[in-house]
Amino acid sequence: MSQNAVMQCPKSLMDEDVSRAQLYQLLGQLLTDPPTAELLDGMASLQGDDTEIGRATKTLASVSSKVTADDVEREYNALFIGLGRGEILPYASYYLTGFLNEKPLAILRQTLATLGAARAEGVSEPEDHAGFLCQVMAGLITGSFQSGPASIAQQKAFFEAHIAPWMKLVFSDIERAESAVLYAPIGTLGRHFIDVEADAFRME
Repeated sequence: MSQNAVMQCPKSLMDEDVSRAQLYQLLGQLLTDPPTAELLDGMASLQGDDTEIGRATKTLASVSSKVTADDVEREYNALFIGLGRGEILPYASYYLTGFLNEKPLAILRQTLATLGAARAEGVSEPEDHAGFLCQVMAGLITGSFQSGPASIAQQKAFFEAHIAPWMKLVFSDIERAESAVLYAPIGTLGRHFIDVEADAFRME
């Protein structure tokens, strides 16, 4: 699966699943690359509601309307790249063990092999990058790398094994990061979304 995959949702998906897949895809894209001017314009038109996710969405829309692509590229570099390293290292291995390329990555690669999901050619980031994992979840929901959408049980298994143990924390760190402007509400949105997903899967 490409880290820059285009979201395609089968017509058979429920509206709720389409929304879930689109949010996973958006978060994955934002964690993988800084948003383009076109994406910023799109995010500026997002609508929210009075839920926690809705309020975070409204804040993200407001901030998106006030920043430029150049601003956000500098912010992204400070957060995730830096001179030696950025403020945030969004990898499961790092969050779970304190080191990169550790056992969580090896276990994830075994899972991805069974799903038929892989990094795109030329992508050097390890597969346990938060952005890639969000895109894998989007792919499970839509069936973009399988014969059809994954069952709720399959989605739950992947979420609980590879996302739930650490990704809320990385979104919390992004939310509070010194360099975060646009990415602060992205972190808030991601944190609340992981909570909602975890609660929903617990009910299954």
